[in-house]
Amino acid sequence: MRTELVSEPGDPDRPNEDFAAVGLPASGQGGSLVVLDGVTPPVGGTGCLHSVPWYTARLGGALTELTVSLPDVPLSDALSRAITRTAAAHTRTCDLSHPRTPQATVTLARWTPDTVEYLLLADSALLVESTDGTVTPYLDERLSLIPRAERASDAVVDARFRNREGGFYTAAADPSVASRAVTGTLPRAGVRSLTALTDGAARWVEKFGEGDWARCLDVVRKEGARALVERVRALEDADRERRAYLGRSKTHDDATVVFAEL
Repeated sequence: MRTELVSEPGDPDRPNEDFAAVGLPASGQGGSLVVLDGVTPPVGGTGCLHSVPWYTARLGGALTELTVSLPDVPLSDALSRAITRTAAAHTRTCDLSHPRTPQATVTLARWTPDTVEYLLLADSALLVESTDGTVTPYLDERLSLIPRAERASDAVVDARFRNREGGFYTAAADPSVASRAVTGTLPRAGVRSLTALTDGAARWVEKFGEGDWARCLDVVRKEGARALVERVRALEDADRERRAYLGRSKTHDDATVVFAEL
């Protein structure tokens, strides 16, 4: 098995709010990948003493441990437990009911000799390459269904759509959100590789339209995960005013790519 992980902040002067890890059990049978994209809060309070990187590091660490150490526990249950554990770490000091309490998107995958499980919450992507070379994107598309004009306003998104029925869901402090995740199981024998991308890396496809998901994976496989991030950065630098490519709230975004060839 070959794995590759690249995670880069959008601004070198700001901490990276993404988290990424690959978990490998001592038995050598199977493994897991965890990718989180922390939600950057707007200017103003969050009700929490802690930063988004603090949250993603703790939630991501818990998920890495649980997906490996509890292989028979469904990924949704692992996410619920990880959220509960993370919330317990700051419930006495912070207002976890605040709508902007630290939170993140979640992409999980776990493989055994027989199966590949996946879980998606919000707008990161998981690319599954089959043994015949077909690339299938697994996405939680609920955020993209919100009209673009309303997505442009953080206040509107928070008030009307975030973690609400008819909207979209992110991992924050309520473990019940795990039941809202997109999940599934595939036969391991039919899977050649897995690639998880936060939306900062997926911009190459979703915002800049430089190629489809199959071409995106081709770049990662042949040139490496860092090459994809470098391509995104070049496109961002060429359009700093965000005029050519619409739908970008930031010129640069944290970008993470995890590739696992099974």
